[in-house]
Amino acid sequence: MRDFFGSMTGRVFITLLLGIVLSAGLTQWLADAERQRAIEDQRDLHALDRAEQLIMATEVVPASARLAYLKVANRPGMRLEEIKRELPHAAEPTELTAGLAQRLGPGYKLESVTARPAACDVPRIQATMLGATRAQWRGACESIDVRLRDGEQLRLSVLPPRSSPIAGKTDYRTIIALFLVSIAVLAYLVARMTTRPLKQLAQAAKDLGNDINHPPLELTGSSEIRQASAAFNAMQARIRQYIFQRTQMLAAITHDLQTPLTRLRLRLEKVDDPELQERLVGDLSAMQAMVREGLDLARSMDTTETMQALDFDSLLDSVCADASDGGQQVELHGRAGMAVMARPLALRRCLVNLIDNAVKYGQQASVSIERIAGAARIRIRDKGPGIAQNELARVFEPFYRVETSRSRESGGTGLGLTIARNIAEQHGGSIALANHAAGGLEVTLVLPEYYAGK
Repeated sequence: MRDFFGSMTGRVFITLLLGIVLSAGLTQWLADAERQRAIEDQRDLHALDRAEQLIMATEVVPASARLAYLKVANRPGMRLEEIKRELPHAAEPTELTAGLAQRLGPGYKLESVTARPAACDVPRIQATMLGATRAQWRGACESIDVRLRDGEQLRLSVLPPRSSPIAGKTDYRTIIALFLVSIAVLAYLVARMTTRPLKQLAQAAKDLGNDINHPPLELTGSSEIRQASAAFNAMQARIRQYIFQRTQMLAAITHDLQTPLTRLRLRLEKVDDPELQERLVGDLSAMQAMVREGLDLARSMDTTETMQALDFDSLLDSVCADASDGGQQVELHGRAGMAVMARPLALRRCLVNLIDNAVKYGQQASVSIERIAGAARIRIRDKGPGIAQNELARVFEPFYRVETSRSRESGGTGLGLTIARNIAEQHGGSIALANHAAGGLEVTLVLPEYYAGK
């Protein structure tokens, strides 16, 4: 779950979901407020009509029968009755009082009472999208003293209407749940549609790192995605051409050097001074070794070999067995029990270089392999002098040699680790060096596991 919300798809999904939910919630809140305002305005207008009709009808009834009539005519929300207790009047009439006075005409006198009826402050059930809630009535609610044209004074009380009998019976939880599910599905589809091209480009970049000759991207999707895919394909073609030209140039130089070096070696056989001849032959041998490793470096940059699934335990066991048969002290411990996608010859060259380095500068190599999360980890430890901490990163540079161990006498040219790292990175892996606490250098090679479902 953490990986999902940390991905671009998860972030776009959360952004869209929260944006839609907040927008829908704000819209619904504004709609509820506007609906409530419209209902209150309509009820106020209806209350004005009812008050006018009630007062006019009461005036028609004889004064002796008015109280009996009002007991029958009064309804919830509107009451006209005799004044039992005098209450102070407001200095200015309310909007309802002014509107009613305008309708009745100059023969009537209306005054707003400052004290509100007790029913105005009683919370009432109100239906909203969040369910039934209890809220105070915000419409017209007041008392008005009315003097009829015959001089009789009555008190008109405009009260809140009765709560709706169906308020609170609607199950809004189901409606909200369906709403949230629908917008979540919509947000997820939009997020997937938006981030899928980015995932395809990321996968293409990963495939390009593993295989420069990987088929180009298909030009599909929107115009922006097609443009990005075309630019990626053009970049891949330029990189492939650059690597091919560089590899060909390096291979041609190192190959062409073989012929004059061979002629020099033949001519050195005619030198009469044995000591001088030995020194010259040693220098020439070192040059030939550098040329050979230069060819190996060129081959390590070549990615034309086909990638295939390999049983890594079998490959490593074969390399260690060959080294032991060649007289090297090599021990292998552990098993990974997994397959890797690799170029067999290139990966073998990487392992041989690392084991040869361990034996050459540390007399023996202890190789251990284990399976970690989604990868195989190989540790190659020697018993040599190790490498200074400030030079651990520099030994991967071409032709760089540590003075105390990578010397001409030991036969090093400074290309072995460079070649090994090139091959490891082409397979999506990594190489790290560290001085072991018990002495010696430890090389750690990590290669990703191959999944048949990829």
